[in-house]
Amino acid sequence: MSPVRLGEAARFGVVGLAAYGVDVLLFNALLLGAGTPSVLAKVVSSAAAIAVAFAGSRWWTWRHRRGSRIGREYALFVLFSVLAGGIQVGCLLVSRDVLGLRSAVADNVSANVVGMALATLFRFWTFRTYVFPPRERAAPVT
Repeated sequence: MSPVRLGEAARFGVVGLAAYGVDVLLFNALLLGAGTPSVLAKVVSSAAAIAVAFAGSRWWTWRHRRGSRIGREYALFVLFSVLAGGIQVGCLLVSRDVLGLRSAVADNVSANVVGMALATLFRFWTFRTYVFPPRERAAPVT
């Protein structure tokens, strides 16, 4: 792995941990502290985490690759973040419905270990390739 890509991967990891922390803390604050229904709390915490991840990605992880079309970048970032969430849910469904593993441990391993690992690889690749492409491949600003 090149030094540039290694640096991107390290910054990507730090940004991801920060976004995850925002997600978990806000979800629990809304759920336990404010009495917000769980689905609404998760939607709000996920949206906040995506915003934190986008800011960290755009202005730190891939600051050397960002373009001038922030709206395009944000739309793609949200799309790929949602698809990555689908990867985690897909792993959970395979574990439960195909393999018949239905314990809490199996659910956590499939969604939060295997699913998170696959989703993280997907995010890194799609963000680096499509959201923040190399400047010479970035679409021209019109």
